[in-house]
Amino acid sequence: MLYWAVVCLIVAIIAGVLGFGGIAGTAAGFAKVLFFIFLILLVISLVANAMKGRGPKI
Repeated sequence: MLYWAVVCLIVAIIAGVLGFGGIAGTAAGFAKVLFFIFLILLVISLVANAMKGRGPKI
């Protein structure tokens, strides 16, 4: 998912340089949404892993 956020960011930068403001804004907004979804999933994964813990070694 982070890959797609970076791809959308690159598309937004290229579209902005070429003068396509509407496309650049849309791609940048989409990249932001994907990036925040990625961050939320990362935090959930870290919390779940921390709560899981490890049992004692025998």
